[in-house]
Amino acid sequence: MKENKNSPEYPRTKLLPGVLFIVLLIILDQITKIVAVHFLGGGQKVILIPGVLEFTLIHNSGAAFGILQNAMLFFFIITAAALVMIFFILSRTPSVRRYLPMRLCLYFIAAGAVGNLIDRAVFSYVRDFIYFSLIDFPVFNVADIYITCAAFTMVLLTMFYYREENDFSFLSFK
Repeated sequence: MKENKNSPEYPRTKLLPGVLFIVLLIILDQITKIVAVHFLGGGQKVILIPGVLEFTLIHNSGAAFGILQNAMLFFFIITAAALVMIFFILSRTPSVRRYLPMRLCLYFIAAGAVGNLIDRAVFSYVRDFIYFSLIDFPVFNVADIYITCAAFTMVLLTMFYYREENDFSFLSFK
């Protein structure tokens, strides 16, 4: 028997396993940053692939590409709003296999946001250390990877997987 997504008894996502997964991702992000500070803190560079990929530590008090330098209050407000929205969506998302990719993306975005928020709260900057020298891409970290890859995947999911008119009906206030 197929479950009806719109029925009141339809099972909703249980948040605890997702929260535990988010905490695990945050811990992984923080560990990578601690290791980066330990090995790169004196201004050292570690070249993994010459001319392509290296590790170098920078302290970023802004956002991507160094924009919005020292806008701490703005980052706290945006992160809080994003987390509220993410947990609202997660709390209403049906607990069926079809929505697992979306839930995973939201977990990764939440973990990345919190990972960088921790840095901003503790250090007043974000510890970035991964540098693609081949394209002179801004230095980034694991939390940034979580956010970027998950957001890109969400766009693809929305365009190609969740295309039906009622795929997001669980978010309505009806």
